[in-house]
Amino acid sequence: MSNQTTVTEFLLLGFSDVRELQILHFVVFLVIYLAALMGNLLIITAIALDHHLHTPMYFFLVNLSILDLGSISVTIPKSMANSLMNTRSISYSGCFTQVFLFIIFISADYALLTVMAYDRHVAICRPLHYETVMNRRACVQMAAGVWISGILYSALHTGSTFVISFCGGNVMDQFFCEIPQLLKLACFDSDFNETVAIVFSACLALSCFVFIIVSYVQIFKAVLRIPSEQGRRKAFSTCLPHLTVVSLFICTGTVAYLKPASSAASGLDLMVGVLYSVVPPMMNPIIYSMRNREVKGSLSKLVGWRLFSKNKMSIFLH
Repeated sequence: MSNQTTVTEFLLLGFSDVRELQILHFVVFLVIYLAALMGNLLIITAIALDHHLHTPMYFFLVNLSILDLGSISVTIPKSMANSLMNTRSISYSGCFTQVFLFIIFISADYALLTVMAYDRHVAICRPLHYETVMNRRACVQMAAGVWISGILYSALHTGSTFVISFCGGNVMDQFFCEIPQLLKLACFDSDFNETVAIVFSACLALSCFVFIIVSYVQIFKAVLRIPSEQGRRKAFSTCLPHLTVVSLFICTGTVAYLKPASSAASGLDLMVGVLYSVVPPMMNPIIYSMRNREVKGSLSKLVGWRLFSKNKMSIFLH
């Protein structure tokens, strides 16, 4: 039996031991973080200021941007700080907080994408009942349900992980704290516990995935029955961004959690971590701003108004 020791901190996987590469990692992550921050804040601001976008679909999109801001803010800043200060440590409480918050945002993100699929299904398959079904109260309740389910799921998942004792050292093979890496450090055989955790999560994820697939099968059938080409194009334009975001989220998550486990740290662990924790929050605003005409138009007006205000102010000062 392994000797049990009290773990007060964990050592995260660094991108490099070379100082120059650590600075490069800091700069790259800073650019990615600022891009994600700016993109999601622009989406939130554009929707808040444009009354034409005060609809259920964009209400859920604001929540998605908030969740993306939260998830990327949990992982990247700590990794940047470690690279800048040439350290790899994170405190026990810091690791607990990081795991708890990250699972909240990721699980709520997936639940929200499922709700957004339902919203598109009602809008296209039952357009005459849309305002009745997706009324203000229903939307608020769905959004609240998403956040509450994320918190409860994270509390159960995180709590059951941190009640165990760690005997396998304190070195993680990832640049942020995550449950599969913590289970590798447990005092008992972590393979079974990791399998149980993944199977439980997979069952929930599969249920949402099946619901999304069934919704979109019915959506595509309804869209193909629309007589006008312009009507079909407009319907697809509201669905394709969401479908792209769902595909990105599911693909990156699948690669991250179903890849073969390795006993030694590798560049693949880092790349997979970046793939599912950093890429979706950064890409979601780009996908919606490029594929959705209403969001693109609102962002153009917002940026144009800011430029006009700056020019007007400079003329006034001169």
